[in-house]
Amino acid sequence: MQEQYRTLAREGVHEIEISRSRFICALAPVADEAAAQDFIARVRKEHPTARHNCYAYVIGAQGGIQKASDDGEPGGTAGVPMLQMLVRREVRYAAAVVTRYFGGIKLGAGGLIRAYGGVVGEALDALGTVTRQRYRLVTVTVDHQRAGRVENDLRTSGRAVREVTYGADVRIEVGLPEADLDAFRAWLADVTAGTARWELGGEAYGEM
Repeated sequence: MQEQYRTLAREGVHEIEISRSRFICALAPVADEAAAQDFIARVRKEHPTARHNCYAYVIGAQGGIQKASDDGEPGGTAGVPMLQMLVRREVRYAAAVVTRYFGGIKLGAGGLIRAYGGVVGEALDALGTVTRQRYRLVTVTVDHQRAGRVENDLRTSGRAVREVTYGADVRIEVGLPEADLDAFRAWLADVTAGTARWELGGEAYGEM
């Protein structure tokens, strides 16, 4: 399983104008193909009069799913350069839609490739990216008396506290790099005088 991947920091839009044609790039982080298709449909609905709504998306920490569409532009001049920009920047779980309003001047194949790939690159620069690290999920069960200190120490040490549940005891779900598990077990035993229990869970990705 991939240790980390880069994705979009947030959803947003970036626009450029080339030879009177408007190229509007909408980017969004997406969890799966269904979310990518929903985003594409939403952008198309926002621009019903545009001549082209070309798209590309990359799904999976290793980029296992990659799709692109030229949406009426000459083959290979829109969706492919958009997809290549996402892959070159190593961006995952992301969808890009470039809406073009034609300005009356033909750009040629080379001009289209530069425009579609370029606006995606500029949009990535404008919106920024974040790196997500693979974590092992650990659930700590601790008494109420010690829970406050444990949670505070976890947060101040920069560990990824994902959820805190209060009941008869307090359950704290933490995301930890695999290499930190032994050191964490020793720390937890020390800070709770051996009273806390912990349980290993599955794997997830969290922001670094």
